Amino acid sequence: MTTTDAAYDDRLAEFVGRELVRRTVAKDAVSTAAIRTWAEAMEDTNPVLVDDAAARATGRDGVVAPATMLQAWTMRGYAATQALARGEATPGAEGFAELVALLDEGGYTSVVATDSDFEFAREVVPGDLISVEEVVEAISPEKRTGLGVGRFVTTLRTYRDAADEVVGTQRWRTLRFRPKPGSTADGAEPAPVETPEPPALRPRPAINLDNAFWFEAATEKRLVVQRCTTCSTLRHPPGPACPACGSFDWDTVPAGEKGTVHSYVVAHHPRHPAFDYPLLIALVDLPGPGGSPGTRLTTNLVDVRPEDVEIGMPVVLDWLEADDELTLPVFRPDPEGQR
Repeated sequence: MTTTDAAYDDRLAEFVGRELVRRTVAKDAVSTAAIRTWAEAMEDTNPVLVDDAAARATGRDGVVAPATMLQAWTMRGYAATQALARGEATPGAEGFAELVALLDEGGYTSVVATDSDFEFAREVVPGDLISVEEVVEAISPEKRTGLGVGRFVTTLRTYRDAADEVVGTQRWRTLRFRPKPGSTADGAEPAPVETPEPPALRPRPAINLDNAFWFEAATEKRLVVQRCTTCSTLRHPPGPACPACGSFDWDTVPAGEKGTVHSYVVAHHPRHPAFDYPLLIALVDLPGPGGSPGTRLTTNLVDVRPEDVEIGMPVVLDWLEADDELTLPVFRPDPEGQR
């Protein structure tokens, strides 16, 4: 069978309009605790997310959830999501498993997300019990992409409250593709021992007009932070507008070479061949100019064992030349630092 056979196309077309994941109700209702945790993690300082009085001053009844958090309320959890991605039978997701099996039959065994578009009908508030259902909107003809030949699968997720009212929708598009010959996912024979495969590359960062300057500076081994030229507020990750005053005018300042560990995790799974494990991922507090409050940077810790890392540990900047196109800041313990 070839994946351009009319019969195969017809079988795929039968999925259009079909329920992929039947309506699933979140395990927990929307809560102020979860909203606060999200806001802190995203460094979103909008008071309507955490302060009832501030929210009421805007005409709301109380705090509201961030709009982009809508997807979080119904997430299945890591284990269930991985099982679903493998096409395993999951209660409520039988349609998804069948579609994955059919795509695998056509050789489209790899997947990458391409885009996600939200539309919000109303703000979600504490106490809401959110549910989601997902249907297939479209499956494209076979397309040739940089990753390989594949098909774009577009689904529509509809989020509802306990009264069955729609609170938002999410149009989700993935590319299911056939890996190019010679890639690790196509079942090809391994390379001869005398011809070792090149080391895996780190995943590429998403570089855009707002953050290109930061990565360009990193290639020159300069760690910089974006600064609003109107109110002098520092911000990282970079963005088009100042979160404090809304100004679009900015410049950069050196971030310095020393910092302290604000928080960290030790990653063990899932493993990626470009990284060494256990992998230390840290939030490092960086000082601002002249000792003023600075920003935080998500980075890796090197030259230290996981059991030796401590909150507040002084660290010093180093540089990782991941490959010819990617240089990234990392931090190692500062032998001269004082706790």
